[in-house]
Amino acid sequence: MIRSRIPTRIPPRAMGSAPPLRPISLNVRPSPSIRSQIPSIRQASTQANRSGVSKTFFNPHRRPLISPSSHSTSLIRNLSIPPKSFNAKYPITSLLIRLGLSSVLGIVVLTSVILFHDAFTYSERHVDRVPCNPLSLKPRLGGKKNLPILEVNLDDEEDDAKRDMKGKPRLVVIGGGWGAVALLQSLPPHAYNVTLISPQTYFAFTPLLPSACVGTVEPRSLVEPLRKLIARVRGHYLMGSAMDIDMAERLLEVEVPKDGGEGTMRCYVPYDKLVVAVGSTSNNHGVKGLEHCYQLKTVPDAQAIRRKVMANLELASLPTTTPEERKRLLSFVVCGGGPTGVEFAAELADMMAEDVLKYFPKLLANEVKVTVVQSRDHILNTYSEKISQYAEKRFARNDVDVVINARVQEVLPDKVILSIKDPKDKEAKPSSKEIEAGFVLWSTGIAMQPFTKRLVELLPNQYHSKAVEVDNYLRVQGAPQGTVYALGDAATVHTNLISDLYELWDRFDANKDGTLDYDEWQAMVTHIKKHYPLATKYFGKMRDIFDEFDKDKDERLSLNEVAAIFLNMSKKVTSYPATAQVAAQQGKYLGGMFSKLAKQHKTLEANGIKDLNDEAYFHPFSYFHLGSLAYIGNSAVFDYEGFSLAGGLLAMYAWRSIYWSEQTSMRTRMLLMLDWVKRGIFGRDLSKF
Repeated sequence: MIRSRIPTRIPPRAMGSAPPLRPISLNVRPSPSIRSQIPSIRQASTQANRSGVSKTFFNPHRRPLISPSSHSTSLIRNLSIPPKSFNAKYPITSLLIRLGLSSVLGIVVLTSVILFHDAFTYSERHVDRVPCNPLSLKPRLGGKKNLPILEVNLDDEEDDAKRDMKGKPRLVVIGGGWGAVALLQSLPPHAYNVTLISPQTYFAFTPLLPSACVGTVEPRSLVEPLRKLIARVRGHYLMGSAMDIDMAERLLEVEVPKDGGEGTMRCYVPYDKLVVAVGSTSNNHGVKGLEHCYQLKTVPDAQAIRRKVMANLELASLPTTTPEERKRLLSFVVCGGGPTGVEFAAELADMMAEDVLKYFPKLLANEVKVTVVQSRDHILNTYSEKISQYAEKRFARNDVDVVINARVQEVLPDKVILSIKDPKDKEAKPSSKEIEAGFVLWSTGIAMQPFTKRLVELLPNQYHSKAVEVDNYLRVQGAPQGTVYALGDAATVHTNLISDLYELWDRFDANKDGTLDYDEWQAMVTHIKKHYPLATKYFGKMRDIFDEFDKDKDERLSLNEVAAIFLNMSKKVTSYPATAQVAAQQGKYLGGMFSKLAKQHKTLEANGIKDLNDEAYFHPFSYFHLGSLAYIGNSAVFDYEGFSLAGGLLAMYAWRSIYWSEQTSMRTRMLLMLDWVKRGIFGRDLSKF
């Protein structure tokens, strides 16, 4: 017996009353003729299932209905642009048509997105009735020099976030370089009332300034506005230069422009903590005539060098220029064989070989001469010997002359006078040599900025000639504890243990017998390693040092023997290099220290503790070297703790990748990538403006 379900015809429902009728199930006994046809019906159903036909197709009561929507879907699936017949006959043409249509569609979508974005971005905004503190419009006078005191900024009252910063400690940062930017990026957003003071309104990526001198990259691709960087911590930017400091009243004297930039005036900026990150300037080494030289420290320096180089090339291209004058104009002298000088010489040689030869008269290529003057035995002397030798060989192939063991005696408008030593005969008198020069770059060593000099003059026990001395917590020695810090090129970490000898001796001569046994010596070395990280490597083998300087072999060290150890250490231990890498790590270190201190600000304020000793809650600064990079002309070199890598394009792309990743924002990364792509496709920009 077969049970089948027969659907009953359902009349249209009345207006919201009659419930739906259920189908009536009937038991129907098929006739003998139908029974005989059942196996064949089942076999047909099975074959239909195998061929992809639905099981309900053979059910007379469940046959699928073909709706208009499914019909249109099948038409869309069968639709092809171009038609299938055309695709089969012309496959390549069809592919090109599809690519063209896809490109057009992509451009239309991208343009629509941009227009949609612009419609909501470039809208008119009106600001009315912004609240402003009267003290910000007319500051009160005070301090030793009775100058305006900038206690309140113009934007302190403009929103709730700025008003909440009133009670925060005042953190003043001088400078807008690597150390200052790293500090700003490491601070929590609302921990301090931050004021950044710098004469420049931007941060510059200085390692790529040599590339900007010859048009490999554009200067705009290397700068980031300081106001964008400081907005993260809700801070304030003040365009000016630090001139003096009153540590007793915690007032920083700043010179700011007035009268539309034609004149200047001075004012005070109060601080609770002051960070000196003003960088350095070039060391003149007492050489005369440096007013005829160019330096490469800032973006304006790179722009001036670019104008001078292009002007020399254009003047040398004139038929009216004499051969002697042309030879002088095309002689480029780089004084200094460090990374900056070497990279500039490499970029200049690349431009001459790749672009000048293509667009300028061929005569210029034969007359161009690039000379690097180095006072040591090798260029890049801070790198491994392998790197130095590779760079010198690379320069020899690129026709870059390297003059070693030479010092500049004087720079004249048309030549450079050198004094060259004979490395084989140290007793011999140095010989003199003159090099014609149409352009001279001075890149030899660092010296203190004017504010750093003033700070050293005000403080006792400051004897360093190139920077202000700080301890291992980057606190300026001699300043009130926990108030003034310095980092980067403006600071050098104190490593002269002789000045601390008596203090260390009184502390670790536990039995006061005038000598140190090995246990007392071990305790002293442990303390030194903790508070003087630069000396850690020297004191790696404490027992060997103890035995070496224990002259009488009595298992004890006298005061004179410990003094001899400290003197020997001062000769071998060097300070941190003046590099962007050191400044950035020091900025991050201070950011971490200040962040930890800010978390306890309310507790310290409630207990009347204004300046907490940094040693009580934080560790000393320790520098971690990440390696050194240098570009040497379509190639690069890398040096890290004895491991050296020097090569061709692969090393150059690694150099670019590292510098690209170190950019401060995605904006500069995009601009820098576009510059490199433009240079590869179209060459360098050879215009002068």
